[in-house]
Amino acid sequence: MKKTLLTFIALFTVIVFASPVNAQDDNMKKWMDYMTPGDMHKMLANGVGNWTMNTSWWMAPGTEPTKSEATAVSEMILGGRYLQTKVTGSMMGMPFNGISIEGYDNALKTFHTMWIDDMGTGLMTMTGTYNEAAKQISYAGKMCDPISGTMVDVRQIVTYNADGSFKMEMYGPGPDGKEYKTMEIVSVKKN
Repeated sequence: MKKTLLTFIALFTVIVFASPVNAQDDNMKKWMDYMTPGDMHKMLANGVGNWTMNTSWWMAPGTEPTKSEATAVSEMILGGRYLQTKVTGSMMGMPFNGISIEGYDNALKTFHTMWIDDMGTGLMTMTGTYNEAAKQISYAGKMCDPISGTMVDVRQIVTYNADGSFKMEMYGPGPDGKEYKTMEIVSVKKN
């Protein structure tokens, strides 16, 4: 951790001070813009609170969904830059816990999310864009398929509803390799 911090400080120093004075000012402004939470972070902050999550998931295309309920606690962390959500519930009769981190990269103009849980040892990561008209973030990324031991394409659509609830739809490859809807979660704020 100390080595990472020192590396960051060294990189920052080189970027800012190894340039002519005008470029230093421009570099400093760019860095400040990069690190300052903006409108997209405020949008993510709407997710702060306690949530009830109604979950449906499909083990294979064309099957009936398995349903369960979970709870989530979400908070903004690191000065309002990221939304952290901790989920508690059950899956297939076993206790289930997971954590997501969502953010918006000011320089790349993209959303990013990562997910970890106690049903695996991998990390799912995705990047996405926001569609203002549809009130949706469309994510695409990779996760490990533990059966094949390979990374597979996944995507997720998060739709923000006018009543303050939101719906997450997850898509991944089926047994035939074709994409199908694997999960849907409707989250309603408790407070």
